[in-house]
Amino acid sequence: MASHSFSRRGLIKAAGVVAAGAALPKWFVEETLDAQSAPVPTSANDKPNLALIGCGGRGQDDARTASKFGNIVAVCDVDANHAREASQKFKNAKIYDDFRKILDRDDIPIIINATPDHWHTLVNIHALRRGKDIYGEKPLTLTIDEGKHVVAEVKKQKRILQTGSQQRSDRRFRLACELVRNGRVGKLEEISVILPVGRREGPFEAKEVPPGFNWDFWLGQSPKVSYVPERTHVTFRYWYDYSGGTMTDWGAHHNDIALWGLGLDPSGPVSIEGTPLVKMIPNGFDAFSEYRVEYTYANGVRHHCITTNDDQWYGAPVPGHTGPNSLHNGIKFSGTDGWIFVTRGKIEASKPELINEPLPSNATRLYVSNDHMGNFFDCVRTRKDPICDAEVGHRAASVCHLGVISMRLGRKLQWDPAAQAIVGDEEAQKWVSRTMREPWSYDAV
Repeated sequence: MASHSFSRRGLIKAAGVVAAGAALPKWFVEETLDAQSAPVPTSANDKPNLALIGCGGRGQDDARTASKFGNIVAVCDVDANHAREASQKFKNAKIYDDFRKILDRDDIPIIINATPDHWHTLVNIHALRRGKDIYGEKPLTLTIDEGKHVVAEVKKQKRILQTGSQQRSDRRFRLACELVRNGRVGKLEEISVILPVGRREGPFEAKEVPPGFNWDFWLGQSPKVSYVPERTHVTFRYWYDYSGGTMTDWGAHHNDIALWGLGLDPSGPVSIEGTPLVKMIPNGFDAFSEYRVEYTYANGVRHHCITTNDDQWYGAPVPGHTGPNSLHNGIKFSGTDGWIFVTRGKIEASKPELINEPLPSNATRLYVSNDHMGNFFDCVRTRKDPICDAEVGHRAASVCHLGVISMRLGRKLQWDPAAQAIVGDEEAQKWVSRTMREPWSYDAV
C-alpha cells in the first residue's frame, strides 16, 4: 500500500511545485470568461427534486454540490447508517432501502447515482426507463457490455446522463487537450498516464454482517460470498467483483483525458497489453495494485498507463521521468515538438510558449464546461448533451476495462473500436461481459 503522508518540508516543496504550474495563460482565461454554467435558482421553489442513491462519502459530496441546483428530498442506501447520515445532512430527506421505490416517485425527475461500481449500470438503466435524468459516478460501468446497454438506453429514452468524470470541466485539462488537438506539440507520438498504486493487503476474514446492512442487496449482480468488511464501502474498488482497482478508479479520469486529447472520444485503442507488476495476497484485495498497460491506436500513437507508489498524488513533476518523486499522478502528451503535462491544479510544457502562445481564431475548440454539476443541470434544462455523456463515459471506461482484461488474462489483445469487440480471441471476448447473479439482469430492472 502506498503511503500518502508528507513531511513538513515535503509538503511545502510540493505546494511550490504545484503553484509554479498552476496559472492559466491570460489569452485562454479571457476566451472562456463568458462560458456559463446552469444558473443557480434563487428560490427553493425553482429547484427540481433530487434523490441520492448511494450515500457514502462520494455520494454525499455529489449531493451537496447538486443541492445548489435542486432539493435533495430522498436518499437511499442498503447501509442504514449511511442513509441516516445523508438524511440528516439534507433536511431529513426521506430514507429508502430499495432504489426502485425512489424511482417510482413521479415527483423526482433527477437521480444522483453514487453506488459502488457494480451497481452503476442497473440503477442507471432502471432510472432511464422511469424517465429520470442522471448524474452518475465514474466509472460508468463494471463491464464493456454494460456500457453498450447504457448508451443504447440513453438514446432510446432521450434522457440526460452526465458521467462524473469532472476533469472534463477543469480548464487545465481542456487547455491541454485543445493545445494537443491543434498540433502544439507537433505530431503526437506518446501519451503517458500516471496512476496511483492500489492497495495490496490481506488475507481478510469473514465477519458477521453488521445490523442495518443488507449484504445480499449490496452484492447485487456480483457472486454470493461471505461478508468481509474490506469488500464494502471505500475499499470495494480493490476487488474485481465490484470494480477494477485504480485502473477503473483514477484511470477512468486520466484515460478519459487521453482520449479527449487524441480526439477519439467515440473510439479507442486497437491493441492492449497489460502487465501486473506485483502478485496479490491470497484472500486479500485481488485487483492488481501495480501494473503497466501499453495501448496503441490506429494512428500510431502509443499510450502508456503505469502506476507509481510515490507519496504525492497531485501536481507531479512527471516530465523528467527520472530522479526521486518524478512519477506522480497525471497525463503527459509528447510529440515531435515537445510535451505538455497536466494534472489537477497544474499544467506545464517543455517550452513555456507551447502554453502561453494563443491559438489562432480558426483553431479546433472543445466543449466548454467550467462546472461539472452545473453543466449537468444546464443540460437538464436545455436538453443538450452534457460534456461527459454516456458515450464518453462508456468509451473511457472501456479503455480501462480492456487494460484489466489483458492483465488478468496475461496476454496482448487486439480491439476493434468500431465493432467494440476483441478480435481473434474468443476467450478474451467473453470477458467483455460478466454473468449477473439472479435475480439481477438487464431485463430484471
